[in-house]
Amino acid sequence: MRGKVIAVNKAEQRGIIKRNVGAGYLREEWGLEGDAHAGAWDRQVSILPLEAMTLVPPAIRATFAEGDYSENITIEGIPLDELGIGRRLRIREAEVLICHIGKEKPKDKGRPYIVSREGRFGKVLKSGKVAVGDAVILLG
Repeated sequence: MRGKVIAVNKAEQRGIIKRNVGAGYLREEWGLEGDAHAGAWDRQVSILPLEAMTLVPPAIRATFAEGDYSENITIEGIPLDELGIGRRLRIREAEVLICHIGKEKPKDKGRPYIVSREGRFGKVLKSGKVAVGDAVILLG
């Protein structure tokens, strides 16, 4: 199953909105280089499938600001039910293992609302460049 990368987003500090930088480097056992959430833990990188947007109530969607992201990689084309815990994704030469869906404490508004509920969080298993337009391949 194939999807594609819609945005590659990062922020140098925690607590601020991520911006689409178009491309980046996923470093094995670290995450997206230059992003404040990267590190040696099991939420090194965050991925939001755009298919999750159908789950956002209209009143919450109205709190989204254009160009603001809270995930590292925005993708489309792979159904949510195919992106479960333990699944692996290849993006160009990088590989990511999905370890979590959502966060323990969901957010109430803005894009963090859906990322905290349906975002996929995981570890980088294999380093590589990623960019808008890259194929996302479900490996297993």
